Amino acid sequence: MNRTDIRIHIVDDDEAFRDSLLWLLESHEYRVLCHDSAEGFLASFQPGQGSGCLILDIRMPGMSGLQLYEELQARGNAWPVIFITGHGDVPMAVQAVKRGAHDFLEKPFNQEALLAAVEGALAAAASARQNESGVQQCEARLATLTSREREVLERVIEGKMNKIIADDLGISIKTVEAHRGKMMDKMGARSIADLVQTVVAYRQQKGRPG
Repeated sequence: MNRTDIRIHIVDDDEAFRDSLLWLLESHEYRVLCHDSAEGFLASFQPGQGSGCLILDIRMPGMSGLQLYEELQARGNAWPVIFITGHGDVPMAVQAVKRGAHDFLEKPFNQEALLAAVEGALAAAASARQNESGVQQCEARLATLTSREREVLERVIEGKMNKIIADDLGISIKTVEAHRGKMMDKMGARSIADLVQTVVAYRQQKGRPG
């Protein structure tokens, strides 16, 4: 993705600090939007549009960065968050990371550290989108299977041979082979290992046992 398609939101009440981050990130061809308060950010943020990451000062007047993060979590925000923190707020930032924030930077930090954190956050967001796309694709393919093809799939991913599947379902081996071939085609699986990996990953993402 072109960097100009990525939006980085900076939420910090310190104008000079915002300006320094804005200059640094724009000089690396990122599109940056600055907000002087958590409340102002919430009024304009639309997480469903585009992709990017959020850089939040953990301590601000009014709604703090941590409170903003909690509100974004409640709204189902999937954009990665990087906290900016002073020395005294490091324990708070560590707790935020444990609850899903991507990273935190302790002031003062150098430009390379910020750019590395942003790159890491964007990579994590891209990976999450890819995983979600894979889940949706697998779900769509599973929906195309007939009930018999689903029965065959369940037994195939358990490692059962065609003869055992035929005995389980009370059908001929040739019928199992026909259902198995159609099921593999519909699932877009190149091999049994590919099928197993796809279905297990899908179920893990959906919170179901493999």
